Amino acid sequence: MTRHLLFLTGTRADFGKLEPLAAAARDAGHRVTFFVTGMHMLERYGLTRNEVRRMPGVAVEEFVNQAEGDPQDLVLARTVTGFSAFATAARPDLVILHGDRIEALAGALVAATNYLRSAHVEGGEVSGTIDEVFRHCNTKLCTHHFVSADSAARRVRALGEPEETIHVIGSPELDFHARPSGVTLEEVRQRYEIPFADFGIATFHPVTSEQDTIGRQAADLFGALADSGRNFVTIAPNNDPGSQAIFDVLEKLPKDRFRLLPSMRFSHFSELMKNAACMVGNSSAGVREAPFLGLPSLDIGTRQSNRSDAPSVTACEAADRAIILDFLRRHWGRQAIPHEGFGQGTAAQRFVETLDRPEFWSLGLQKAFRD
Repeated sequence: MTRHLLFLTGTRADFGKLEPLAAAARDAGHRVTFFVTGMHMLERYGLTRNEVRRMPGVAVEEFVNQAEGDPQDLVLARTVTGFSAFATAARPDLVILHGDRIEALAGALVAATNYLRSAHVEGGEVSGTIDEVFRHCNTKLCTHHFVSADSAARRVRALGEPEETIHVIGSPELDFHARPSGVTLEEVRQRYEIPFADFGIATFHPVTSEQDTIGRQAADLFGALADSGRNFVTIAPNNDPGSQAIFDVLEKLPKDRFRLLPSMRFSHFSELMKNAACMVGNSSAGVREAPFLGLPSLDIGTRQSNRSDAPSVTACEAADRAIILDFLRRHWGRQAIPHEGFGQGTAAQRFVETLDRPEFWSLGLQKAFRD
């Protein structure tokens, strides 16, 4: 039976996780719509709404929910208003949202208060920041849960969610990396004007509860990377509060060894990761995609705390200069054993198989805590 699936995306990162699921649902005959907002609509971050527009066979609705620098509570309120107007008119069969971003929280609130069936992707995970609180809120608001691992499923059950609503499918972004990217490294280097062949990837995002120190952390981290003498492709931070302090550091880095990019196409980023010497920062890619690809990664600070037990991940604080330099010396360019703690690159297939089950659609929308 054909269903109308409404995906909510607010960032380049969550689109990378939702796109494989949406493509599989589209190919299975379902009607797919993307509600595009958040970072996607901001020029400073690469206008990544264009990435969504390039996806064939789906409808796109765009909504500007913020100006740069707006506080998160205001962004939440605007997103609730915009998404509510669209979702209540469209009445989709299923709202799908991801993770722990403020836009996802808005979507979960709208779906719950309007009795729309909803699915939360990658719930039940820990990070140690306010994002984790948002993630668990989304779990309680949504009616179905597509989680990445058995450990996440266990936490969702601990939050009182029924076993029959929890579906372990793995992390969807791994579906990208499990297949050929479709581009060559040389094509990536030409498109993004990357002048070096030997490079690491560095991405450092704000932590909303650490705004007062995030600039110092960025200075410590990138100061150590600069002193290492290595080359880095640096992806700009997301637009959470504190991002300007990170930009102030990035814009002063030596341009002959740091190629700063606002964003990248997913196929190109996948190929870049497959050829990088290591990954450094606090992006989820460092604790998910990197271990899956056998790429050694250095996780900085609290943003991804306790999220991965992959042996290829080293954790430290931004001020731990000696550990950072030692990591680069020992792990640069050395392939690690691939880790499948977050799946095997088959999430999209498992997603559509779950949608094909009649019982998925027959469960009631009135939620109750399951002891």
